[in-house]
Amino acid sequence: MKQFGLFIILFLGYHIVTAQIRLPKIFGDSMVLQRDKPITIWGWADQNEKITVQFNRQSKNTQANQQGKWKLELLPESAGGPFQLIVKGKNRVTLDNILVGDVWICSGQSNMEFQVKDVINSVAEINESKNSNIRHMMVPKDISGLPKEDIIGNNHWQSASPATTGNFTAVGYFFARELYKELHIPIGLIHTSWGGTQIETWIGKEALASSEAFVQIAGKMSETTLDSIGMIRKKALADKIQKLQGGLPIPAAIGLWKDTNYDHSHWLLMQVPKLWEQQSLVDFDGVVWFRKTITLSATEANTSATLFLGMIDDNDITYINGKKVGETNAYNEDRKYTIPSGVLHEGKNTIAVRVDDTGGGGGFYSNANEIKLMLLETSIPLSGEWAYQIASLHVTSISTGPNAYPSLLYNAMIHPLLNLGIKGALWYQGESNAGRAFQYRTAFPLMINDWRKNWAQGNFPFYFVQLAGFNSANGNSKNGSTWAELREAQTLTLSLPNTGMAVTTDIGDAKDIHPKNKQGVGKRLALVALNKTYGQTNIFSGPSFRSMKVEGNTMHIQFNNTGGGLCASKKGENIVKGFEIAGADQQFYAAHAIIKGDQIMVSAESVTMPVAVRYAWADDTGDVTLCNKEGLPAVPFRTDDWKLVTREAKYTIR
Repeated sequence: MKQFGLFIILFLGYHIVTAQIRLPKIFGDSMVLQRDKPITIWGWADQNEKITVQFNRQSKNTQANQQGKWKLELLPESAGGPFQLIVKGKNRVTLDNILVGDVWICSGQSNMEFQVKDVINSVAEINESKNSNIRHMMVPKDISGLPKEDIIGNNHWQSASPATTGNFTAVGYFFARELYKELHIPIGLIHTSWGGTQIETWIGKEALASSEAFVQIAGKMSETTLDSIGMIRKKALADKIQKLQGGLPIPAAIGLWKDTNYDHSHWLLMQVPKLWEQQSLVDFDGVVWFRKTITLSATEANTSATLFLGMIDDNDITYINGKKVGETNAYNEDRKYTIPSGVLHEGKNTIAVRVDDTGGGGGFYSNANEIKLMLLETSIPLSGEWAYQIASLHVTSISTGPNAYPSLLYNAMIHPLLNLGIKGALWYQGESNAGRAFQYRTAFPLMINDWRKNWAQGNFPFYFVQLAGFNSANGNSKNGSTWAELREAQTLTLSLPNTGMAVTTDIGDAKDIHPKNKQGVGKRLALVALNKTYGQTNIFSGPSFRSMKVEGNTMHIQFNNTGGGLCASKKGENIVKGFEIAGADQQFYAAHAIIKGDQIMVSAESVTMPVAVRYAWADDTGDVTLCNKEGLPAVPFRTDDWKLVTREAKYTIR
């Protein structure tokens, strides 16, 4: 009888807990609700529980269904506040300090995740950031094999202030700041991003199944657990390593890999510099050793020497002839190691580099001419084939991360938000898809259309950032550029209605994939929004290619979006940099480009019969200077349709 009584008490206690009205975690004190649209309020309660929602001067009733779910719509509200939101049933939930304004989704990978505290001039920006009308909500990182009803965590809405702004998405904050200067309405930012993620994880399964390019992928997606996905990934990597090198080595063997006399003739070969994800080690995080042997004369061995290895992602320990000469724990620092006297000797010398990649790209990624051994009077190039061997895997390689399967981030970090009214979306992503840039032409529009369909708010504004310049893999017109091809895919996506793009070729950093001038990025996105969403007449785009005409050895290039006129970013000049042309042999040469009125005249001494022109066509766009008089940079372009290096690269799942 006592046990039965205890059961009743526990049951009633559980019943009381589950009967509590609960709102989604995106709701909270100080949130921003979308103006001028019906306001959807939803949540959970006891089955059949009667619910009353009060907001401003509105009050509306509904009833939870058999599953305890409920939803209702309030009439649109104009910008304003603060207001109180009250939800009553068997209990009462009260949210205070609610504003009504414009809500923008901020999503993508690490450049959207990049925080205000890390931008240039961050201290001053944070100290001057107090504005209770700019508010930010960070969606916690999460993955799911199935669409989720709610986000995880206990994050909450925050108003911009010196105490909070440092942790805001920098691109989103500077975008909101520019909008508020012009509009003086509350701006809400919902920040849902994850660094290093591929676009396929942000697309829903139904959308993938609707696309000819991804239908086979969707067919392989089963309603499976994250644990089983991890097991599939672990087995696939083990099989791959077994095929490449017969499995992972024992620790005793690895201990010999730095030594001069170790025989690495049976090792695999890889091009240096070039990230290993772009070669044989796709989706691999772990430790890989590289070895290269060079021969020196007695004179060379006895001179002062410095080893240059460029940048290595992420960390390295470097040995020459078994002796450690340097170590760096940073993905974006040049390796420059002074070699102590007596380390080099006449004859064969072995360089061994232990590379530890903890996530994302891995390996060497500078220009080829930066990989060298500098002697007193000579330079020995070290780029080209190096022997390599996998030493170990990191847990990130075998764990279920956001890129392990399609739709994982859509399910966990987008789907729970779909009932919420929004003004539009900002997107900064693409770096992780550069190796499949041609397929991005399909994937990116697919994602935009998927979000628009599932949010059921029409073709809401979708504005994105074109990739900045970064020396990913020395890509250019000569050897192919995955980043240039990704930028082209982004430009082509502008064919979708109500889209816009911020060009950032002039504010990138060749040595840092995360350029720190996010003020410029946010401002350019705001220029797009102010024109296309808010009806202002400002210029929001730099020059974009319109047409070309060939006369003799000169190409005449015409542009759209010239604003107040074409100009060079260096004031007073009419010569612009960044152009190259080619003849029928498809060999591109740096071109002389000069502004004449509303067009650019492009020529090169090496090309007597030009047929194609390219502008800013490289991973690192370098010194490209064409803009309009409003200071907005020209959109990178090409006029040819010659073969792309990413054309055959396809997304696959194991």
